[in-house]
This record gives sequence, C-alpha cells and structure tokens, in this order.
Amino acid sequence: MKTLLLTFSLIFSFTCSSLTAQSISEKTDGMEKYEGFFDFWWDDDEGKIWMKIDKVDEEVLYVNSLAAGMGSNDIGLDRSQLGDTRIVSFKKVGPKVLMVQPNYNFRASSENELEQKSVEEAFAQSILWGFEVAAYEDGKILVDATDFLLRDAHDVTGVLQNRNQGTYSLDASRSAIYLDGTFNFPKNSEFETTLTFTGSNPGGHVRSVTPTPEAITVRQHHSFVELPDDGFQPRKFDPRAGYFGISYQDYSAPIGEEFTQRYIARHRLEKKDPTAEVSEAVEPIIFYLDNGTPEPIRTALLDGARWWAEAFEEIGYKDAFQVKVLPDDAHPLDIRYNVINWVHRSTRGWSYGSSVIDPRTGKLLKGMCCLGRSVFDKII
Repeated sequence: MKTLLLTFSLIFSFTCSSLTAQSISEKTDGMEKYEGFFDFWWDDDEGKIWMKIDKVDEEVLYVNSLAAGMGSNDIGLDRSQLGDTRIVSFKKVGPKVLMVQPNYNFRASSENELEQKSVEEAFAQSILWGFEVAAYEDGKILVDATDFLLRDAHDVTGVLQNRNQGTYSLDASRSAIYLDGTFNFPKNSEFETTLTFTGSNPGGHVRSVTPTPEAITVRQHHSFVELPDDGFQPRKFDPRAGYFGISYQDYSAPIGEEFTQRYIARHRLEKKDPTAEVSEAVEPIIFYLDNGTPEPIRTALLDGARWWAEAFEEIGYKDAFQVKVLPDDAHPLDIRYNVINWVHRSTRGWSYGSSVIDPRTGKLLKGMCCLGRSVFDKII
C-alpha cells in the first residue's frame, strides 16, 4: 500500500511539474502568431490573445483610443478619438507580471541615483494591471492579455454618466477581440476590441444615435509602442510662442530656483544637410487624410493642408511637410500615421486636434485632427 501511495505521489508531482514548466511554444501550439514589437497569438478556440513579454523592466509607451464611436457631439465619444498616453514597464513578481506606470510628473534630472530614488519613492506610481504567468521560456513570459484588452480603457461608462445619458456597465458576454483592427509591426503592437455596454434609462442623446439604446456597442483600441531614442533635443516652453507641451517638477533643481520644467510638443524635424540654407528633412512630417473623405472635400482638404509646406520652406526645409491620402490597408489609430480624420456626427459639432507625446521629452509621435463633417455642410 505504501509503495502504491509513493508511486501515485511521484506521478502526481511529475504531472504538476510538467504543467508549470510548459514552454511558450507548447502553450501556443496551433494558434495564429502575429510577430512584431510584442509577439502575440490569437487563440480562436477560446477567443483569447496571448502576449509574449520579452521586455521585462523596459519602458514602453501605452496608448488607448476609441476606434468606433457614437456619432454625437453632445456625448463626445468620436471615432478615432485618442485617449491617454502612458509610459509603462512590465515587472515579474513570482507568478505575476505587473504593468507599472512610473510617475513622470515628479523627477530628479541629476545623475545621482540615490537622489532619483528619493523622488521616485516620494510619489505614488500606478499599477495598471496584473497578469498571470501562463508560460516561461528563455527569460520571456507568456500572459493572457484578453481581460486587459476587453476592459473599458476609454471610460465610456464614465463619459455617459457625466453627460447624464444613463448608467451603463460593460457586458462581457457581448464583447470580443476585433481582429480586423489588430496588427503587429516591428515598433508597435496594435489591438482592438468590440465592447458592449448595457444599461437602463438612456438619455436623449443616446436614443438619437443608438439602434437599441439599452445596448451601446463601440470599439476600443490599444497600442504598445517603442519609445524614441535619446537623440531628441527637448525645447524649452515659452508662452509667447503659442505652443502646448509637457511640464513636470524637477526636485533636483537648486534650492531657490524654479523646479517646474516645461517643454513644447514638437516633431523631430532635422535637415539632411545642416549647413545648407535649404535642405530636405531627415524624416519629413507626413499627415494622412482619412480615405473615407468624399469629394470635393477630399481635394479641398489636401490642397489646404499642403499650404503648411510654404511655412516650412520659409525656414529652410524642402518637402518637409507632406499630405497624402491614408492607404486603404492602414488603420487611422496606428501610431505610425499622423491623421486628419473625417468625423460624422448626428448633430453639428466642433473640430479638434490631439496627439501622442513622449511624456519624458515632449516629442510628438502622432498628430490627430478630427474634422466634423457637419461644419463643412454649413459652409457648402
């Protein structure tokens, strides 16, 4: 009897050990792989995204956006609306991987690591998510990213409540990964989800734009992006210049001196030939017009936006600002494209701009302009 129990115990221990030691390749066998910045796999049987984290303790950029909105200016949830931009890092702690957002609002710019640590520990960080380790291989970690992606990252429920449009909650049974908006590239991984919010007592604005007001379905987008290199030179903010930008508290500033640091938000525009009076840019600024923009508005917007090229020519840049039509296979929320969006709404509303900015330096990584179609209807 003792021999039988010992044998069973050994078999059970071996089985448990084999399960916990499962490799990433074994776990993802048979799934569709998307190679890129963060390799991930689509599990069609379970409807899940499995993401490989090979950048532990390395900072990356995370952006959430709204891919398909509600079409009401009064609600304010527009198609291609950018959300928050955060720097995050992944930290493995036992069986968990924590997604940590450091606090870049308070810093120490000195080279003294202890001084930097004292500031870091004085202010709170934010842990945005905790993933369970599903597999581990050669220092790389596999996690189930599905629940993280299927949450209300854009705070649709909060916006609806603040606009007095009803109390809604996310219905997981009517939400899923949206593969048509999910891509992977060498420097950015893009994910999209279909989310359905259910509630009662919908407001008038919701009733005017939703086929069944008790069920609101939109799409949200998530981007993980490689941070720029250290070659960008921040430019000090001057209120007379009319720029917007970033600011933070530098606690390594000498006592009695200003410790609020401000930098403008700008593209990294450099001449190929710095000695030339007029030179092409190393990397021109290219804006892409929404390919769903109809004529004659499409041609008018292309011509009008291209007038900006004259301003760049005046300061010595040739072909440094360009405007093209967004390629048919491109996604407007792909971080690689600056986009002029053509936004439809049921009511007249304003146009506005937004951007993705490196919170460390003010480097502008993506420009976004949302043009309300109703404004042009009134003009024409």
